[in-house]
Amino acid sequence: MPVRRRLALLPLLLSACAAAPPRAVPAGSSATLALLETTDLHANVLSYDYYKLRPEPSIGLERTATLIRQARGEFANTLLLDNGDAIQGTALADYQALVQPLRCDQTLAIYKALNALGVDGAGIGNHEFNYGLAFLNQVTGSQFQVEGVDATQPRCAGPRFPQVLANVYSARTRQPLFAPYHIIDKRISAVGPDGRPLSATLRVGIIGFAPPAILAWDKRWLDGKVYTEGVRETAQKYIPEMRAKGADLVVAISHGGLDDAPYTPAMENANYYLAQVPGVDAMLIGHSHQAFPNPDSAVPQFNLPGVDKARGTVLGVPTVMANLWGKHLGVIGLRLRFDGAAWRVDRAATTVEARATVGADGAVVAADPAIAALVAEEHAATLRYVRAPIGTTEFRMSSYFADVGDVSAIEVVNQAQGAYLARYVQANLPQYAQLPVLSMSSPFKSGSAGVGDYTDVKAGALALNNAADLYLYPNALYGVKLNGAELKAWLERAAERFNTIDPARAAEQELVNSAHPSYNFDAPSSADISYQIDVTRAPGRRIVALLYRGQPVGAAQQFLVATNNYRASGGGNFPGLDGSKTVLAAPDDNRAVLIAYIAAAGQLTRARNGSARSWRFAPVATKGPVVFHSAPGMLALAREAGLDNVSLLRADDGAGKGFALYAVDLAR
Repeated sequence: MPVRRRLALLPLLLSACAAAPPRAVPAGSSATLALLETTDLHANVLSYDYYKLRPEPSIGLERTATLIRQARGEFANTLLLDNGDAIQGTALADYQALVQPLRCDQTLAIYKALNALGVDGAGIGNHEFNYGLAFLNQVTGSQFQVEGVDATQPRCAGPRFPQVLANVYSARTRQPLFAPYHIIDKRISAVGPDGRPLSATLRVGIIGFAPPAILAWDKRWLDGKVYTEGVRETAQKYIPEMRAKGADLVVAISHGGLDDAPYTPAMENANYYLAQVPGVDAMLIGHSHQAFPNPDSAVPQFNLPGVDKARGTVLGVPTVMANLWGKHLGVIGLRLRFDGAAWRVDRAATTVEARATVGADGAVVAADPAIAALVAEEHAATLRYVRAPIGTTEFRMSSYFADVGDVSAIEVVNQAQGAYLARYVQANLPQYAQLPVLSMSSPFKSGSAGVGDYTDVKAGALALNNAADLYLYPNALYGVKLNGAELKAWLERAAERFNTIDPARAAEQELVNSAHPSYNFDAPSSADISYQIDVTRAPGRRIVALLYRGQPVGAAQQFLVATNNYRASGGGNFPGLDGSKTVLAAPDDNRAVLIAYIAAAGQLTRARNGSARSWRFAPVATKGPVVFHSAPGMLALAREAGLDNVSLLRADDGAGKGFALYAVDLAR
């Protein structure tokens, strides 16, 4: 054959070689696929605390990015998946949603960062709904077929990765709001039974779930527009469909925790039951803001029957939860074997880890500088926004001792909410004008995310960031009407914040029930109302001496109570608060109400705004110390708040997380 002709045929021969299919995967082949999970990022793109206006190296996706890079260097095959609650939670998020809303062609800062990290898919959490369906439709680049969203408009900019959510449906179309699942064709490196490397295509199905309780928590946005189905039955419906469409593996991205209470379709933390649905190969869970696996965890949900908190399995299913705010990266190393017909997960060889950005020695992984550069403009704009002055305070407002009675970070919130409701009732609801007006608020930050996780507003100038620290969430102000029995039930539920104390026990007893979050420790702070909490009694029987203006509160006595949409609509499972008691769904959010109140007051003083404590512990002498944990070096703040019954036991509680151990004398 002439040389010229052979050269002419060469491109055809090369093309044929390139198009040749990879060699078939023989039985006995193996591979490892690492599932990398981020969850509950809450818009913490950077290692920065916008409420305290300072860097916070223990948080931020820019730190998790380094762990992601390290994991990708360790594993030949990876999928990076986010488990939702990504778009809400910082002043940056509020700025982009409420202050300077994004244009249609702009991408949320958190999605810009996730895009840059090469996320392969994501679920949707409950907090994605906090800003309403129209905003969520825009920033996810969707076209929701729901009331209030114009589906004829072009899609806006959104993330470059698929988002899945199977159990939330449009009331108009009866179809899922998002794609219920997505199948990722993942090219992987594998090893044949002969030890030779080979390539294969693995079809990984991802399916997403959100807590059905979103209907109560964000009722003002969702009522009549969407509905939910239970996690278990939704999985039973779609997983066979995913398998029929060729999914080799099914990964559940489920924004919830674990609960072995009897199953209901409304269950908030249904993953214990999801693990029992045939066909689930791995679970990425979240919502509870914990790290799993963690052999040292005392969290009840990780000590259920069939939950292995050391190996990271739930009823045998590999499961990971990557804490919150970018503090951890979940890593499931799925060991796969091909049996000639399908890829199977070798559960015995699979590994599960929650890798921390902060080591046991306190060393912090370096931030990926590319992330900060990516959102520099958004960060600078947020800083300009939160530094806007609104007033001054002569006293320090903190939540370090809120569990033992310090109201310095709570009373002004209650005052603002109560004043707003009272004005509204006088102007618009004359039928309720004679009813007493109360307000309930809670210490949103109490160390659950680390020793720096407390509200702490120093004396001096107050800016918008301080108001955001005092009121953390973008809730709407709601007013409810209830009777004295219902008010007492509300306080009883809040008092579950405390463990039951045995006065005769000589050993240390923990005061705080960590399973009851501080944001559910509601309390009034008014001279008009007073009560005691008897922590020696079982939950449900602790509220004693409940008085209004010095008189016992009658069961039928009527009250109006200012709160937020989350609580009024059923959030936290408070008795009687299911939406039916609401008399005001305000157009204003609680934080805006607080900002306006502070601006009108000009200066806050402890006498007027930080000393009206409505509750006390019922006096009881205990044989041993009753202890609680807070940041070290803060005892002077307890004294300033009048808490003379608090003492420091140890400057380091010994748990390795930087907390001090304090004691409270319940007899004083």
